[in-house]
Amino acid sequence: MAFVMLLPGCLGGLQELPSNQGESGNSGEGVYSNISMEIFHGESLENSTANFTIRIMLDHSSAPIHAENMQKHVLAGNYNMTHFHRIIDNFMIQGGDFENHDGTGGYAADWYGFCNGQEMSTQTNCAENAWTIPDEADNGLQHFSCMISMAKTSNANTGGSQFFLMPDDINHHSHLDGVHTVFGEITEGCEHVTTLSEVQTQSSDRPVVPVVILSATVIE
Repeated sequence: MAFVMLLPGCLGGLQELPSNQGESGNSGEGVYSNISMEIFHGESLENSTANFTIRIMLDHSSAPIHAENMQKHVLAGNYNMTHFHRIIDNFMIQGGDFENHDGTGGYAADWYGFCNGQEMSTQTNCAENAWTIPDEADNGLQHFSCMISMAKTSNANTGGSQFFLMPDDINHHSHLDGVHTVFGEITEGCEHVTTLSEVQTQSSDRPVVPVVILSATVIE
């Protein structure tokens, strides 16, 4: 399954916090969890030219399935040593393909009732690498700077593990609202996402020098 974006149980670490979504318009009490990503830019950690830490707050109130799905991926270690395989300046950085590491793979962390975008009553006839999650795009969260959203194919309900982060130098990717699901925000290190969005790329918007998630962890 090729994942693209349209262009121009109980989990630990949950907490109740006031939301501060700014222009995205989602305010009030909600349930959130936080993850930390250690990222390096280089062929390996030893010869990396830059190292960054970003923190992301997942919104379990506005996008419960997407937030839980990502948290389960993180707890399973699925994002460790995966690449941001697609980077577009003034737009986003995309990663999360723990299956093929090139943007052609990745699947849901658990069974959420969808197989390659089709709703099914049982997972019996669906291979694990075809598990997807239902869209939650009409949750009021929008594609402003420093938000995280789910990558998917052009078909509905095809999100799995790939996600994209929006840098702090964009305004509003309104054409993605209601199509892709925003499910959290970058609370620390969004300037690093902006820096990474400006790295040199080659064909298919792939970075010339790899941008790699060294580790992703759930934090309190």
